[in-house]
Amino acid sequence: MAFQMSTLSCRFKIPTRLGVLTLVRATSSAQAVGPIADLKISSSTASRAAESLLNSGVRSPVCLVFTRLFNTQSSLYSGAINFGRSSVKFSTSLGASGSIQADSGEASSHRRARSVRRGFCAVLGALGFSAAVACLHSSSLRDMAAGSDSINLDSTNTDWKEAKKFLLSASLQERRAMYRTSDFLTLEQIPVWTSSERPAGDAIYPANEALNRKISLFRGDITKLEIDAIVNAANKTLLGGGGVDGSIHRGAGPLLKQECATLGGCETGQAKITGAYGLPAKYVIHTVGPIVQVSVGDREREGLHNCYHNCLDNAVQNQLRTVAFPCISTGVYGYPPEKAVDVALATVREYLEEHHAQLDRVIFCVFLKSDEDLYLERLPLYFPQGGQVKSKL
Repeated sequence: MAFQMSTLSCRFKIPTRLGVLTLVRATSSAQAVGPIADLKISSSTASRAAESLLNSGVRSPVCLVFTRLFNTQSSLYSGAINFGRSSVKFSTSLGASGSIQADSGEASSHRRARSVRRGFCAVLGALGFSAAVACLHSSSLRDMAAGSDSINLDSTNTDWKEAKKFLLSASLQERRAMYRTSDFLTLEQIPVWTSSERPAGDAIYPANEALNRKISLFRGDITKLEIDAIVNAANKTLLGGGGVDGSIHRGAGPLLKQECATLGGCETGQAKITGAYGLPAKYVIHTVGPIVQVSVGDREREGLHNCYHNCLDNAVQNQLRTVAFPCISTGVYGYPPEKAVDVALATVREYLEEHHAQLDRVIFCVFLKSDEDLYLERLPLYFPQGGQVKSKL
């Protein structure tokens, strides 16, 4: 007897279609394909199977559900059960009882079972109920399979590591079921920036349509964006505050603060990444902007430049392709918006020139109409569609 867990140990998913049983005689309820038949399990049956497999009373429910699945079939040659990208492989030999094998697409040897019930019982007998319970009912696998039924993003008692692990391995549909907002925006709903007017002055950088297609200007709530990462204009504690920082923490839920508490704070210009939990984005990249006391000097400009640069570095290092920035330091930190916009645009432009293949979209997300007007005025200078190029020196 052999038992192999393939990738099940690291990821266990129950999709809407549990799987297929191959080489089974067709019945009125089965869809016959191939030389003999290929039974397609319906989504409703798959759901009952999934629920029974993960039920705490494993002995009776498992036997019942597979009796229901198999009872209409007169004979079984072999079986395959695919769980999304994972698979379970059973191989056992119990004399006349036959064999059941399951994998995700490898060629299987087809040895006939005397009956469906005996074939299924042979698997359970070979594996032992204790092994089946240990594999199917370990807490980590239950959490992954149960999804939102076992991960509570609103509770401080939830393990943020388990929640983050589940969310990053979940399908888009599973993640959407756990958003703490219903009015999210997909990347396709955020238009690429295009300029209908020539820049007011000479362009600072040469025209590059490929880079232009990677830029968006969006006025609205950054916490609604369903993209790879949103940037948080945080304070040095990373534990939440006012403005966009507070909005992101409220949208994500208490687990964001729990993870942030393990990061040891963040210095000006640095960037640190966490999960996004209840937000539509996958990650939050936290950065701390400079505080302007009197006027903007080299130190403040360098600090703000480092914020944008290090956030983009964080995204690329984590293979994230879509990033949204709020206006960093322009609120209570006192950086004049009309000066901050030039630092933001120049840093992003220069970074994209060097890493254009690693990023698909950079979104400048503003909240105030005055900030939107500044970006509309300055964007053509950094991402021109034509016109004379002015030297940067």
